[in-house]
Amino acid sequence: MKNHPASGQASPLPASFSSFDESTLPTSVSPAGAALARASMFDACHVGVVLRAVLFVQTVAGVVAMFGAGGFFDWLMRFALLTGGVLPATLVWLIAVCALKRPLNRLALWGQWLAGTLIGAAAGLYGCAMLALMGQQSAPWASAAAGALLSAMVLAGLFWRAKALTPAATTARLAELQSRIRPHFLFNTLNSAIALVRAEPAQAEAVLEDLSELFRSALADPAESVTLGQEIALAQRYLAIEKIRFGERLQVQWSLDASADLARLPPLLLQPLVENAVLHGVEPSASGAQIKISTLRRGSTVLIKVTNSVPGGPGRAGHGLALTNVRERLFLLHDVQARFRAVFENGLFQVRLEIPA
Repeated sequence: MKNHPASGQASPLPASFSSFDESTLPTSVSPAGAALARASMFDACHVGVVLRAVLFVQTVAGVVAMFGAGGFFDWLMRFALLTGGVLPATLVWLIAVCALKRPLNRLALWGQWLAGTLIGAAAGLYGCAMLALMGQQSAPWASAAAGALLSAMVLAGLFWRAKALTPAATTARLAELQSRIRPHFLFNTLNSAIALVRAEPAQAEAVLEDLSELFRSALADPAESVTLGQEIALAQRYLAIEKIRFGERLQVQWSLDASADLARLPPLLLQPLVENAVLHGVEPSASGAQIKISTLRRGSTVLIKVTNSVPGGPGRAGHGLALTNVRERLFLLHDVQARFRAVFENGLFQVRLEIPA
């Protein structure tokens, strides 16, 4: 665990401000951008997708078992026997489409639907074989048809999930750009740099370097995820800029676990939370506020907390756009494996994130 006390100096950087390259700005769609533009309908590798698919198929099996059942215990026996064939077949289908996601995505849309249903038919035959091993007779052609039909229904859900992903990512991207290039933040930063040019030229250069890196990250082509370490570095640059503006009113404490740095999260996710802490904690208070950013790895989970004191109380409620944006993008990447919680208690506002390590 490494602790970083608050510092009144902008962080020194190895590169100079003149090294900013316009080629880093998005002039065309990159492979990462194309991936967002055409989200995968075979994204069955998420735990949440697996759980929903299994629950759906098991529900259908439970309804089918009702036909001809003489009572509850008869239905329960039929359902248990069906599960012995349906559950392995469902898992085989999910594993197959997850493993073949890349080649399947290269197909035309009609080819993707055809391939998905054919894999479902094969999974249905596998389920039929499993039932035969348990002494249950079932027609292979009926099992293949049932597998194709159920896989088509699951594919429909994945298809609409993929369609929902693209506009959500685009909306989040626009919100990021608007948040990163707020005019008053830009003007305040430039004014601070101008004031430092003669008295502290090295510090003025560091401020402009931090600002250029924030713009580089905001305007770069979108990616699916970045490391927590990269997000921390970006947040440190942002706070170094704001430290010049607020001085002793901005007190920052870092408590970082190096073993958590490789966890993946959506780009520009941590910086809006830190910006929110400055905007609602430091800026409206004459005495300023304390901000604490901590990361901790617990087994297969990484815990991220951004806490800020609110000397004047919670004040007027905002629109919550930043927190909503962070929550939606976090769940799009990690689904049910992510946790998000925001709470105000005892004069402290805290945002708590949990993501897979």
